[in-house]
Amino acid sequence: MSLPIHPETRIGELLDAYPGIDDALIQWVPAFSKLKNPILRKTVARVATLEQAARIGGIRTQDLVRKLRDFTGQPATPGGGCAHHDHSRLSVEIPSQRPDWLREASVTHTVDADAMLQMGEHPIGRIRQLAASSPPGGIVLLTSTFLPAPLIDTLAQAGFAVYTEQPDPGRHRTYFCRTP
Repeated sequence: MSLPIHPETRIGELLDAYPGIDDALIQWVPAFSKLKNPILRKTVARVATLEQAARIGGIRTQDLVRKLRDFTGQPATPGGGCAHHDHSRLSVEIPSQRPDWLREASVTHTVDADAMLQMGEHPIGRIRQLAASSPPGGIVLLTSTFLPAPLIDTLAQAGFAVYTEQPDPGRHRTYFCRTP
């Protein structure tokens, strides 16, 4: 039996079930080229869902799921599927305007996710450590070429205030604040 493809399917499961599908993913969304990084493949791919990957890639979840189902020969919407349900949002609410707590002077650490990934390290552990050790009101800034959706969800659910912005195309600034 083949792996059913839906928004909650884990990237790692997909890659294991369909060898070579990573090339198709990269062709559709060049940001997925990071899947070739063995560290990411062992870490993020094991926990990230297609819904989260779609956000990172800047595409609609339903479009990604539809392409993958077509590529693997699965029906477009099994059992009704997600054809009319938009899964492209984060599981937590992010303010649309800069929040009052965001002051550049409160940034205690800045982490460049892309530089860490180039060195074979994943930033999630570093961000979690810095955020947890920040003083109340302290902010950790993560810069990246992708929306770090799994990290945003994780830290927001752990009680950190989160704000993300895209000052330039292909650049994201995500702020994690330890609430007082």
